[in-house]
Amino acid sequence: MFCHDLHSHSTASDGALEPAQLVDRAIAAGVDVLALTDHDTLDGYSAAAQAAAGAALRLVPGVEISVSWNHLTIHVLGLNVDPQCACLREGLDGLLSFRDWRATEIARKLAQSGIPGALEGAARHRQGRILSRTHFAQFLVESGRARSVREVFRRYLVKGKPGYVGGQWCSLETALGWILAAGGLPVIAHPARYGLTRSKLARLIGEFREAGGAGIEVVSGSHSRDETLHMAAVSREHRLLASAGSDYHGPHNPWVELGRLRDLPPGCQPVWEAPGWPAAA
Repeated sequence: MFCHDLHSHSTASDGALEPAQLVDRAIAAGVDVLALTDHDTLDGYSAAAQAAAGAALRLVPGVEISVSWNHLTIHVLGLNVDPQCACLREGLDGLLSFRDWRATEIARKLAQSGIPGALEGAARHRQGRILSRTHFAQFLVESGRARSVREVFRRYLVKGKPGYVGGQWCSLETALGWILAAGGLPVIAHPARYGLTRSKLARLIGEFREAGGAGIEVVSGSHSRDETLHMAAVSREHRLLASAGSDYHGPHNPWVELGRLRDLPPGCQPVWEAPGWPAAA
């Protein structure tokens, strides 16, 4: 049975491993099909593809797009996209520009609350183009403001806290337009994380499907067993393809590992059985 891990991150966004290192770790973990899905960028794909060339692993080009929906930030995976698609690349460039502005605002607000030098401190932790909230969290841990990245988010970077900056990302329809233009398969990432009521989740899925959405992440590194079973029922009820991904960011999160995933519950149709999905290596 093939191991599919269709959600992972490299240093091109907020992961800890270089794209080639990520591929090597996936191979060592027994992953047969890996999707690199960095936040709002495709920059890591070329290096990852070089590392995967000739290996017993199929690398799927992907991206995790930030979406504003109903005053919430939702993440949508674009799986098996064309990395050279101009429409997708231009859209992602706009999101990266917004990320640059947000980083400056986070640093300004932290300075107002008595924490200077956050922009420069966060930049020391990034290795790719993106300066993310995770990099700010790493700086705050380094400077002794918190004991862990999780604690930083809770104390500084969520709504109502000193470093919170609200985001206006692209719309759901826009994100799916980019993914579909690139020949990709749109998937709602880690749906249990958003804390949506049953009715709001149904509304999201309705708008998602109307815009061309195809799948939902049933198995995720952030889903509990009960959440996995619930999302499996949702996928069956709404006739959505079921995806599985660790959402791996690096060895600093030992509770999440590449390829260490629950099986898809019975009755789900996997995304890797969709027409046009690339065969395993």
